[in-house]
Amino acid sequence: MKNIKVIILAIITTCFMAGVSVNAQSSKLITADICVYGGTSAGVIAAYTAKKIGKTVILIEPGKHLGGMSSGGLGYTDIGNKYVVTGLARDFYRRIGTHYGKFEQWIFEPKVAEGIFNDYVKRAGFPVLFRNRLIKVKKEENQLKEIIVEDSYKPSTATNKTIRAKVFIDCTYEGDLMARSGVSYTVGREANSQYDETINGVELLDKHQFPDNIDPYKVPGDAKSGLLWGISKEVLQANGAGDKKVQAYNFRITLTNVPENRIPISKPENYDPKKYELLLRLKEKQPWKSCSDVFFISKMPNGKTDINNNGGFSTDMIGMNWEYPEADYNTRTKIWKEHEDYTKGFFYFIGNDTRIPGNIRDEMKQWGYPKDEYTDNGNWTPQLYIREARRMIGELVMTQHHCQGKEQVEDGVGMAAYGMDSHNCERLVVNGVVKNEGDVQVHGFAPYAVSYRAIVPKQKEAANLFVPVCLSASHIAYGSIRMEPVFMVLGQSSAVAACQAIDKKIAIQQVNVKEVQSLLRTDPLADGSMPEVLVDNEDSHITGNWKTEKSGGYGPTYLTDNSKAETAKSVRFIPEKLKKGAYHVYTYFPKVMNPAAKTYITIYDGEKATEKIINQSDLQVEGQTSGEWLPLGLYNFSEENKVYVEISNKNADGVIVADAVLFVPVR
Repeated sequence: MKNIKVIILAIITTCFMAGVSVNAQSSKLITADICVYGGTSAGVIAAYTAKKIGKTVILIEPGKHLGGMSSGGLGYTDIGNKYVVTGLARDFYRRIGTHYGKFEQWIFEPKVAEGIFNDYVKRAGFPVLFRNRLIKVKKEENQLKEIIVEDSYKPSTATNKTIRAKVFIDCTYEGDLMARSGVSYTVGREANSQYDETINGVELLDKHQFPDNIDPYKVPGDAKSGLLWGISKEVLQANGAGDKKVQAYNFRITLTNVPENRIPISKPENYDPKKYELLLRLKEKQPWKSCSDVFFISKMPNGKTDINNNGGFSTDMIGMNWEYPEADYNTRTKIWKEHEDYTKGFFYFIGNDTRIPGNIRDEMKQWGYPKDEYTDNGNWTPQLYIREARRMIGELVMTQHHCQGKEQVEDGVGMAAYGMDSHNCERLVVNGVVKNEGDVQVHGFAPYAVSYRAIVPKQKEAANLFVPVCLSASHIAYGSIRMEPVFMVLGQSSAVAACQAIDKKIAIQQVNVKEVQSLLRTDPLADGSMPEVLVDNEDSHITGNWKTEKSGGYGPTYLTDNSKAETAKSVRFIPEKLKKGAYHVYTYFPKVMNPAAKTYITIYDGEKATEKIINQSDLQVEGQTSGEWLPLGLYNFSEENKVYVEISNKNADGVIVADAVLFVPVR
């Protein structure tokens, strides 16, 4: 019955989407208050926000699907710290959770994500112009007036459409609208010296690297025989030097090992086993134990995967994407297809080439393409992982200093928390052996604010264009910010600010950011509903000496006690401005070493106290996170300022944790 309901919902959603698409395409001239270009996760959330606030909106998507990477295979969400995921981005993961019968969920199937993005369109009721791509921007001084788009698949002047709007939001991964609008941007890596950084430019490090003895030549030891496929003739530049090279792209691949839903991996077009010779040489030095030695297999619900790059030779097609950010559409299509052929060939090679150990081939053949995913695209994701393309040079450039808290901004309209992360940018010969260059992974810093000035251009260049995806950041800072939840947050912030600019008839650079911050805080779902109330340990009332931990919790810190109840200790969470009504209450539990088997928690609703015991066995942490919300129950709170939740070390036989408490109003 559940599957039947899902199918019916999918049919209804598809029909709705087709309807709005056809209606939008029926006119050569389309006008709206706000035009969002790019149906990525950020684009959908931006358009939904603007429409819910009361503006007319048009969303333009060059492809046939919504959600970008969030529905394109990246189901193992790069979180960093859930604290930074606010507003409608948080709502998205809550809706994912509802689908799977949980409070919220961060690992999911592509079709589930796409269904939720389609539902945002349905609930708000704005048109989506699918299969249309940008070809021209018309400006008057620093004002974008209109854009012209063409059919992405069958371009001709007969299909061209003009879209006029008061404000435009570029939510593409490539930054095409930004670039055609004459806004300053960069591609590649800045030298460390440009922003006084230490890990931005050329970096030859040991993560996702080859060992020191892999020969690069077709005939080992013979340089005249030429280089193996995938190795460039570039010469390693000085550490920290800048260049125009772009970190590698790949596909986040959805496979399944469920036989009734599995399509065997067959030999793809343009298959060439010579492309994988380096893999064989790598495995001669580092013998196989399993397929996970050469790619990450993150398990998704219902027997599916989110597969990502791992090791010196994997799904990243290193050095093959440098042209992509600035390329024309035909060249991009060619690069995209080369990545698809390489990736499909990679899996086929592992499963079928007789030079691969038999146990590895057998393991690979357990996996195939899922019949129920990407059904209109040959069961293959329609979204290449464009980790980085153009980056705007806006009113403020986010740098390594912001990531690590050495510089802070007061005009934050979103937060980031992931480590500074870059995949390899090139594969070359260094001292006669193969090496990858460009991989950087620096973690261990607190969540930080992303400036409003980083999502808007300089006013002289464009006074009505937001860029929340290809935002203003150095290469290495972008590596921290560039996560799907953060893009959604910044998309919502852009839409809120766009509405302010329209209402006040001002340049977006003149918007009162404090008003934007207030709206994001008081109306996080853009629908006027009562916001949930979070009380963090940093705002709690503490009795006794607790240890402050600085990583792994919800927000900047959390508290622990390992005294095993030698003396009574407690942390009381008192919500401010809690209105009378019914609330679901949750507490956040980070996973720690040697935890207490039970945690005693008192909930006082203003009239009576209720004691709850949370068993450590209830904590099931999934995905890229260090903790989860655990429910404390449904309560009716009667009076403001008398409500509290108290965590104590009563009967503790291990570490007690006090981190955060969440009050979610029943809507």
